[in-house]
Amino acid sequence: MGVVEVLDPVQPTRAGGWKVDVSRGERNGRVSSEWFNRPDDERYLSLDDLWASVKGRSERSRSRVVQTADIRVEAARDSAERLHLVLPKAHEPVVPTHWAFGQLASIVGAPASYLRQLPAPLAGINLQYGLTNHRAEQVKTLETEDGQTELRAVTGPDYGRIHDFELVEAVQRIAGNGTGDTRWKVPGVLDWSTGVYNPDVEISRDTTTLYASDRDVFLFLVDDRNPIEAGKLPDGSPDLYFRGFYCWNSEVGAKTLGMASFYLRAVCQNRNLWGVEDFQEIKIRHSKYAASRFAHEAAPALTRFANSSPQGFVNGIKAARQQVVARSDEDRADFLRKRGFSKAESGKIIEKVLMEEGRPPESIFDFVQGITRLARDKTQQDARLDMEGRAKKLLDRVG
Repeated sequence: MGVVEVLDPVQPTRAGGWKVDVSRGERNGRVSSEWFNRPDDERYLSLDDLWASVKGRSERSRSRVVQTADIRVEAARDSAERLHLVLPKAHEPVVPTHWAFGQLASIVGAPASYLRQLPAPLAGINLQYGLTNHRAEQVKTLETEDGQTELRAVTGPDYGRIHDFELVEAVQRIAGNGTGDTRWKVPGVLDWSTGVYNPDVEISRDTTTLYASDRDVFLFLVDDRNPIEAGKLPDGSPDLYFRGFYCWNSEVGAKTLGMASFYLRAVCQNRNLWGVEDFQEIKIRHSKYAASRFAHEAAPALTRFANSSPQGFVNGIKAARQQVVARSDEDRADFLRKRGFSKAESGKIIEKVLMEEGRPPESIFDFVQGITRLARDKTQQDARLDMEGRAKKLLDRVG
C-alpha cells in the first residue's frame, strides 16, 4: 500500500453531537442508493480492509489485447448451460462473468438477454460468428485468477483502465483508515426525534459507507467532528455544516471514475445526505488517457478539498444572506419571474420561506432555500433536479 499521510489530529466531539437544521439545502440520495443495494459481502469496515480486497484482486489479474478472430467460444464440458472462452496463448479456458458476457455480446452487436436464454452451444455459435466477423478486430481483456480464471471485462483496445485500488489509495492518503484516525471518517447518524447529529456511531455492516463488488468501488466519508458555522438560524443558534465527499470507480467498465465534494448538515440512518450545499463533481471516462487525468486532475482535486479552508464557502453563504434582492411582494414576484418560475411556483417558494423563517424571502439565500425546499416536493426526478440546478446557479452568481 502507498504511504498514508495522516493529516490533522482528530478533534474531540461535543457529547451527544450537534443540533442541525436539515430543512435547509438539498437532499442527496446517491449514498443511500448504494447503502440500500449492497449485500453484506460488498460492505467493508475500514479502508485497509477494502484496499486489501481490491488490491489482491488486481494482483491476481492480467490485461491484454487480443485479436477477436483468435478467440474460440466453447460450451463447457461439465455443463451444457455454460460457455467458456479460449484466448490466444492462454493455458486454460476463461469463464466470463455475467458483466463480461454482456460486454462481449455488446461488442459483437448481439443482444445479451437473448443469448442468455439460448442453450450454451447455440449461444456459442452466435458469439463465435460475431467475433470472427468483428470489424474492430481487437479487444482488451481483464482476466482474474480466483480458483478458476474469470474473464471480468472485455473492452475496446484503447480502454484506459484505472484500477479500483488506485482510487482507494488516493483516499487513504487523506483519510488513513477511514475510521477516525484522521478527520475523515465513516459518517455518524442523525437522530430525527431531536434533530441532533451524532458523529460517533459504531462502524458496522449496517452503517458503513465503504463498498466494493466485482464491478466497482464506492466510498463516502465526512469530516463530521469539525462543524463549520455559516450564519445563524432564525432562533439565533448556529447553522452548522460538515464537509463530505464520495467517489466511485469501475475497473471493468461498468461506470466512470468520479468524485463529488460538498458541504452537508447531516447523514441519516439510511445514508441520505441532508442539507447539502456547494455540490461539485468530477467525472473521468476510461478513455485512452484516463490514468493520466486521474493522476493529474482527480486525485489532486480530492487532496485540495480535504486540505482546503471552508472560509470561501462560509463567505459565500454570508454574502448570499446579506444580498437583499426583494423588499416587497412585487419585488419577490418579479425576481422569481425573471428566473423562469411560474406564478404558481413563485407563490409556493415564498410560502416555503414564510413557513420556515417566519417572514417572506428577501435575500438570495432566502430564495435559494425556498427553491430547494420546493424541489423536495417534486415527485418526478427530472423536475426535482431541474429545480435544484436553478437554485445552485442562483447561489453561484452571488458576488
